[in-house]
Amino acid sequence: MNVKKIIQEYGFSNFPIGLGGCKTSEHFFDSCTFNIVVFDEKQTSETISFDGELVKISHASISEKNIKKLLQYHKLQIIQDDSWELRMFLSKIDKQHSSLFTNFAKNSLIESLFCCQKTKDSIQNSNVFASSWQKCASFFLSDAIMSFNQHVSNPSHMLESLRKFEKNLINEHISVVTQTVGIERATQTLLERMLKSTIGFSDKIEKNDHSKIIQQKFDFFVKNSMLSDCYFYLGYVNKENFIKIKNNLNWEEDLFHILKVAFDVEGDSNQLLQNANLIQKSCNDVLEIISTV
Repeated sequence: MNVKKIIQEYGFSNFPIGLGGCKTSEHFFDSCTFNIVVFDEKQTSETISFDGELVKISHASISEKNIKKLLQYHKLQIIQDDSWELRMFLSKIDKQHSSLFTNFAKNSLIESLFCCQKTKDSIQNSNVFASSWQKCASFFLSDAIMSFNQHVSNPSHMLESLRKFEKNLINEHISVVTQTVGIERATQTLLERMLKSTIGFSDKIEKNDHSKIIQQKFDFFVKNSMLSDCYFYLGYVNKENFIKIKNNLNWEEDLFHILKVAFDVEGDSNQLLQNANLIQKSCNDVLEIISTV
């Protein structure tokens, strides 16, 4: 991929630029993409097609404080940095990356506990988003476990990574994630329905053609019979978008029906409550483990 040509054509020549994404790592799928990060102090992203390949362009700030984003920048390859600002920024991240992983893990556990409580409150109040909250709780727990293992959360590869982690007191809670996310339900027919709603939800919330990447990854997973990985990937993408609007949820019929299919929601409130309790216990157990270290 000719990154320099993209920089010129899209007018990014005056900004520090880094290259990330799965394809800059040692392990990637054919469906994975490059991520060009332009440090122009904006906070948007877009998906473009260049030379027949999908590329994500993320606009970022050199003074970013969000821990999740900082971890994603940890191994960014510098493409353009005349002022050396980006080099100094990445050097600071490199020095702090262990503490960043720990802090992100703790934050994820707190978010998971919050979602567990929202699940219980929603069940009690007959709120239609109870199952969506429970799914988010599961994925936040997976974020925490990934981070404790010094791995950045990458939905395309997360389930594979979780399967390979060594056995220890924290990683034993991976079974709670797989039990409460719902991957055992994955069939191609179900995944095709989930895809349509996931794309619809992405277009409604993100409005940046991310749906093209979602479709590409879906095609790869299904072609390679990686149905559980596909289920996890779609669910995680929906979690990321759901959290963006968590403070503005309403009873819009279209939003509920999109999420009902996109998340493959659980309709049994007793099962939902049981899942929320399992996740809550795991979060508290992990927090207790790390408090003694």
